[in-house]
Amino acid sequence: MATIPDPKTFYPRDFKGYGANPPDPQWPNGAKVALSFVLNYEEGGENTVLNGDAGSEIYLNEVPGGTPVLGERNRSMESQFDYGARAGAWRVMRLFQQRGMTFTVYGVGRALELNPEIARAFVDQGHEVASHAWRWIDYHNVPEDVERAEIARCYDTIKALTGKAPTGWYTGRFSPNTRRLVAEHGGFLYDCDAYDDDLPYYVDVAGKPRLIIPYTLDANDMKFGVPPGFTAPGGFEQYLTDALTILRQEGGRMLSIGLHARIVGRPGRAMALARFLDHVASCPDVWVATREEIARHWMKVHPPHVANGNR
Repeated sequence: MATIPDPKTFYPRDFKGYGANPPDPQWPNGAKVALSFVLNYEEGGENTVLNGDAGSEIYLNEVPGGTPVLGERNRSMESQFDYGARAGAWRVMRLFQQRGMTFTVYGVGRALELNPEIARAFVDQGHEVASHAWRWIDYHNVPEDVERAEIARCYDTIKALTGKAPTGWYTGRFSPNTRRLVAEHGGFLYDCDAYDDDLPYYVDVAGKPRLIIPYTLDANDMKFGVPPGFTAPGGFEQYLTDALTILRQEGGRMLSIGLHARIVGRPGRAMALARFLDHVASCPDVWVATREEIARHWMKVHPPHVANGNR
């Protein structure tokens, strides 16, 4: 068991952040909100004996809960994930293409390796492909040397499949070593394993500033697969609309919206996404941007510095 530091002398959490006076992002063209859509592409990277795992996946599917099938395939679960690759991701791409908008893909390396056609389609349509770890698993107890190797493997796979090296990283279920290992790799401009702000910020990693672009678990279609969460598409649409509205009123903010090919790619949910995209298109003060675009803009307007401590 890890030793817990004395909280009287060491408490590595930042509750202050930007406080009452957040910096002006100076988003392009005077936009009030930078809106980042993220499509998580995980299909084939989940737990399955086909990947050498002990059992099947049980997380983020149409039938939440249950126990994994051990030692053999759960074809029903696999089929739910397969929908995202076969139909869902293509439907989401069409919706964005019809409106001239782009998103960032959180691409699981193994998932993209199994479907190189869609990896190429993402970049051909102008979307950013960032790294979402080699596998869609919980990395908390993965040995450091294994995680280090899989970070490199994911990076190399995405570069080979898309022709462009990924600049962003997001694990999700990350380990105590993830941020340091990603920084040590040296190929990433930013990472997103945080949920604690409405703006990017820097942290210290081994004495060097690291850009963090916080992600979201609330404005996220994953809430259809976990209780309590969205039960109808209208609730999802209203939540996104309300989030965007209040951030536009505040001004100088960023909004991340998380999508999954096998979840929002289903027709009933895709219709809600389509309506929200039309609402976004009617907002002249919203900058729809990839996370790489946001990162490069932030580093130009607010050059790297260490301000938030080592976390």
